[in-house]
Parts: sequence; structure tokens; C-alpha cells
Amino acid sequence: MPKLTVPHKLEPFLTKRKRFKIAYGGRGGTKSQTFADLLLFLAQTQNHKVGCFREMQNSIEDSVYSLLKDEITRMELEGFTVQNNNIFHRDGGEFRFKGLARNPDAIKSMHGFSRFWVEEAQSISEESLRKLTPTLRTDDSEIWFSLNPQSSEDPISRRFLKPFERALVRDGYYEDDLHLIIKVNYLDNPWFPITLERERQWDYENISRAEYNHIWLGDYNDYVENALIPAEWFDAAVDAHEKLGFEPRGAKVAAHDPSDSGDARGYALRHGSVILDVRENTRDDVNDACDWAMDLAINANADLFVWDGDGLGVTLKRQIGESLKDKKIDYLMYRGSSKVEHPKRYYEPIGREDSDQKKQNKDTFKNKRAQYHVKLRDRFHNAYLAVEKDQYIDPDEMISISSKIECLDKLRSEICRIPLKPNGAGLIQIMSKIEMKNKYNILSPNVGESVMMTLAEKAKDNDFMQPLHAERKYVV
Repeated sequence: MPKLTVPHKLEPFLTKRKRFKIAYGGRGGTKSQTFADLLLFLAQTQNHKVGCFREMQNSIEDSVYSLLKDEITRMELEGFTVQNNNIFHRDGGEFRFKGLARNPDAIKSMHGFSRFWVEEAQSISEESLRKLTPTLRTDDSEIWFSLNPQSSEDPISRRFLKPFERALVRDGYYEDDLHLIIKVNYLDNPWFPITLERERQWDYENISRAEYNHIWLGDYNDYVENALIPAEWFDAAVDAHEKLGFEPRGAKVAAHDPSDSGDARGYALRHGSVILDVRENTRDDVNDACDWAMDLAINANADLFVWDGDGLGVTLKRQIGESLKDKKIDYLMYRGSSKVEHPKRYYEPIGREDSDQKKQNKDTFKNKRAQYHVKLRDRFHNAYLAVEKDQYIDPDEMISISSKIECLDKLRSEICRIPLKPNGAGLIQIMSKIEMKNKYNILSPNVGESVMMTLAEKAKDNDFMQPLHAERKYVV
């Protein structure tokens, strides 16, 4: 019998039978090594056949093949034969290695297997996940996932982490008849090496807290390259009005992104500097979802209703006009693709007071969408400076996000994953929704865009959007 040593927190993976077993967390938590050791143990002692998957596998070197091979040697396991692409045990145990994304039929060849292991499962697509789970049908079969989560909106997070988040945040553990989910980090590893400890300490002192928490603590990573708004700024803005002591005051502006890409429709409500409501609609068609958004705006006594008029949204103009003509609510069709507003006004980059850095809006932004996303970015930055750096900022120049909104995590994921796009003319440009999907596999950020559109102004009355000044409870 092999001698098996695993971290105490991960012992339930061996002792309990569950259909789905998920270990997630940051670097140094021994997730992969423990899974390799446990599955080798099962293959040797109970003849289990194990399918080992990754979303992307260009060669055997991309798989857990090398890890299993090394663990066979380290633990001096007997009976295993390591071939170029497979590992066999003389009593019937077996390991095979497949990529899911480029070989959708790979799972079908796994007849007779009783264990699936998906490594780096944060990268698994919705399609791969959908095909994976019904393939393994034997009574004692189990599907194991090891991962360090990326976005809270990734398929693996939505299916296996978000539904049980309250227990996982509180206990780092969740269990029911179907699931066993354990969060494991470097603190749970009794053999955490000194080399990794030095690296962890350096990261703690030198990288952003959001990046550190993702790498070492297994928190969601809602960052993409060239993202406009860092996660730290968003986190600082959550309930900033309560932290700093100002009330929602001023105009109420509701905004709706109807989405013409088949994704969820978005809705947001801003009262002065505070975002009070953010929702998504995944059920209704475009027209019904527009009625849904207008009903929310009317019930909230909004002063202005804004909707995205690019693409499919242009067809909603008559519907919105007829629905709101007898209501005490103005309406505005926002078009992000149009030219910038106030083209000859000067925009001064945040953090720079040198007048030489000022450029006119027409020389700064590619279009209105870029202009308004930067306007939202600047408000988030101001909230961060006020909350985290104790700088005095006029509340009218900030944004605060109520923690009571329905989809706070989704909003965070979307807001913090909207990237800039290089522009040959030196203008600020935002990556299109199609480009975000193709490059980063990011779904259309419709609740994030709705929040951005609450900053839209009526061209004929720019004073309409200015909120009343609020008193601040602290002194600079």
C-alpha cells in the first residue's frame, strides 16, 4: 500500500463520496499535487481509470502528465507504467490526457472511466463544462476540479462557487449530497516551502492588494490587461457615501442597455453620486426588457431615462417615447459611437495639475463611449482617494456603489474588465464588446455600460445632471 500524506483540510476528498469535488484557492495550497497523489492512490488500490483534462492542451507537456510521473517516482509507487502519452497500472488503473477546447469529442472516448480531473478549471468554457458532466455516468463516478478562480462570471465560478459563496466565504468549505467544495491556500499547507514564502512576502509588499489576493488567497481576479478601472477603486467605492457620510441627493438617472448580442439586458439607477440599483434581465426579449427597465425607472421616480441607441437600441425610440410621453420623466438616446461632447472643452488627466497636459476633448477621446467611461473612471478614482487616502474630494465628483444592489459581484466583474484599446492617433479608445469577447472571452458588460450611461447629460440642459452638494463628515 502506498504511503499517502495530504493536508488535513483536503482529507475529505479521500474519505467522502461526492459527484463533484472542487478544490480552489491561491498559490502554494497543494491543490494539484494533492489531487495527483489521491488519484494515483485510487488508481493503484481501486483500479480507477482517470481522465485528465485541461481546456487548452497543445501537447502532453501542457497536461498533468509530468506531475503524475514525478509523484510516482517521489512516492515510489509500484505497478505503474509511464508511456509517452498515457500512464497505466498493472491491475487496471489508467490515466489519459485530453484538451477540451480543440477536441470536443475527446470525452466520448472515456468509456469505462470513473474519475475526471479538470486542472486549471478556471479556464473551462461553458460548452466544455456542458459536455463534461453528463459523460461520466457510472454510479460511483466523480468529477474533480482544481483551480484558482479568475472572474466571478466564468462558467466554473457561476456553477460551483457563486451558489455557495456565503458558506465558502464564512467557512472555506461547503458540502451537500452532490458537492464537496474546499478553499485551500498556503496557510493550509504544512509543507509550504521557504522559497515560495519569500516570493509571497515580496508580492505582499510590491503588488496591488487585489492582485495579491488573487494570486495567494484565491480571490476572484476581475483584472484584464489595460483595464480602465482597477478592482481596488471599485472596492473603495462600495458604500463610499456611508463611509464618508454623504447622502444620495440630486437628479435620479436611470439607464438601460438593451444588448443586441443575445446577452443579458442591463439597468442602473443613479441618485446624485450614488448608484442605488443595478439589475440584469436574462428572460425577456428586447422590447419586453425595455418595458421592464422603464417600469423600474418610473417606480424609482427617475428624472431621466437613458438607453443605448447604438445597434438594436435605435429601434426602441418610438416605444420609449410613447411609453414616457405622459410621465414626468425625460428620456435620452445615448450613442457611444457618436462624436465627443463639448469637443473644445479641456480634459485634464487625473493626478496631473500641469496645464501643459490638458487637451481638448476632441483631441483626447475617440468617441463618446470612451469619454463617458473615462468620466466614470475618474469618479471611481476620486472615491478611492477619498476613502483610502483620506483626501478631500467633492462628493459630486465621486461615485458610490450601494452594497444592497442585486448583482454587485457581476457589476464589479464587468466594470473592472473593460479594457482600453491602442489607438494610432493617440486617442483614448475603449475595446468594443465584440473585441472583448474575442480576445478575453468577456461577455457583453451590459450592467457596467448601464452604470456608465447614468452619467449621460441632456445636451440642451447640461445643468440638469448636476447633483446638489452634500456635506462631508470629515475635515481635511
